[in-house]
Amino acid sequence: MRYENTLVFRQKVPSLQRIFLSIKRENIMASITLPASVRFVRLAVENFYQINKNISLRTLRPKYASLFPQKAFSTATEERKTEGGETQPPVQDTNEIEKKFKTELELLNKEIAELKEFNAKLNDKYKRALADSENLRVRLTKQIEDAKLFGIQGFCKDLLEVADILGKATESVPKHELTDRNPHLKSLYEGLIMTETQLQKVFKKHGLTSVNPLNEKFDPNQHEALFEQEVEGKEAGTVVVVSKVGYKLHERIVRPALVGVAKA
Repeated sequence: MRYENTLVFRQKVPSLQRIFLSIKRENIMASITLPASVRFVRLAVENFYQINKNISLRTLRPKYASLFPQKAFSTATEERKTEGGETQPPVQDTNEIEKKFKTELELLNKEIAELKEFNAKLNDKYKRALADSENLRVRLTKQIEDAKLFGIQGFCKDLLEVADILGKATESVPKHELTDRNPHLKSLYEGLIMTETQLQKVFKKHGLTSVNPLNEKFDPNQHEALFEQEVEGKEAGTVVVVSKVGYKLHERIVRPALVGVAKA
């Protein structure tokens, strides 16, 4: 059928061209006398040519249309047929889509809640670990500083006995015997005084200072009361006797002073 239509179209084309050429010559010859009629004929021939062309294209269209059949998609919709064979437009199952959407939304909300809870736990653990590490850093820094300052505390405490012995030795020498008649005793006494003075300088250099609270108010953090006695002119709680001098290393008491306190 397509082949016969094509032959008919090809047979008509030369005849139309001859008609068009003859009309064109006549149009040139009669352009002065009959311009309107020639234009009318020319339009008729062109319309006839266009009609034949459309007919031939329509005959070819069904074959090429069969190469691209229309596909029907049915995901959430279906194309249903009636009893008479006529097709109805697809109907969308909105309830099923809403249920599926709600289910997925609930799952997502649940997952988000779990992630938020997990994130909160991680943040809490991180903050606690950070606080613990900061506290540990502060404690270690304080311990290092204390070790630098009070590392010699034990050594200083042992040397205090030497200082006490030197003090007792200088106090036991009678002052009236320190004359030129006893040059040896005088030289020994002066040597002990120089040794005690140099020892006190070394103590002071390393932060070790003596605590002699005579006539001061009794402080239980720095003093140790051995006895109480009534003393005229002294307020109660005043240190009236210092049996042994105390020492402190960088404001830390190494040895409290042994004192006697006035009684009310």
